[in-house]
Amino acid sequence: MTKVRVTWPGGSEQELAAGKGRQLMEALRDNNTGVQGTCGGQCACGTCHVYVREDWAGRLPPRTEDEQAMLDAIGELVEIRPNSRLSCQIVVDDTLAGISVEIGPVP
Repeated sequence: MTKVRVTWPGGSEQELAAGKGRQLMEALRDNNTGVQGTCGGQCACGTCHVYVREDWAGRLPPRTEDEQAMLDAIGELVEIRPNSRLSCQIVVDDTLAGISVEIGPVP
């Protein structure tokens, strides 16, 4: 398991355990953070939107075309920032130990 630091929009924080090799979205959804993952991690709904803390954003692989398209689509409804990501596109491994994300608004 890998530890993940989660911040809610109001500022409260919690540390969660995320299974290695699994989508970050699953850990967030399963721990009742408000992340829905309605599409089951297929990059098709935007309900797993998070803001990755700036010092972590550069450590992740770049957004795929599909992820960027979904962020563009939900950007009409919610605030998209340079560090916005879909947590279904972040696969947990040892390099992400301690990653910090803020739960973003969902469409």
